[in-house]
Amino acid sequence: MRKPKTKDSVTVNRRASFDYILGEELVVGMSLAGPEVRQIRDHHVQLKGSFVTVRNSELWLNNLTLGSETARNIRLLATKKQIRGFERAKQDGLTIVPVRLLGGDRHIKLVIATAKGKKKYDKRESIKNRDINRGKY
Repeated sequence: MRKPKTKDSVTVNRRASFDYILGEELVVGMSLAGPEVRQIRDHHVQLKGSFVTVRNSELWLNNLTLGSETARNIRLLATKKQIRGFERAKQDGLTIVPVRLLGGDRHIKLVIATAKGKKKYDKRESIKNRDINRGKY
């Protein structure tokens, strides 16, 4: 019997959900080299501070921290239709942020989302709601 395929989260960008109001999500592939795959599978990766840009009709992940050093820019694999949708979102003033890194099976995938920046009072509201749900008050 084969194991059922599961998508385990390797890492989650918790800062993204605090700093941004997340919108439409998309799961994309990544163009990686061998040592980068090994570091991701060994959980030596951080999404904090990383962001996605659109250049020459391609999606690029910038500032991904692998191990103890910042990696090169990594090309993300998506269809032209999906990339055009993200280009329109960028023109509308939205940001594209990485949310989760999935690596449970053979392929390593990245979940990216369109996002709108939160104001300071929105962040205070998020902290207040989190504390209420935790039972502090």
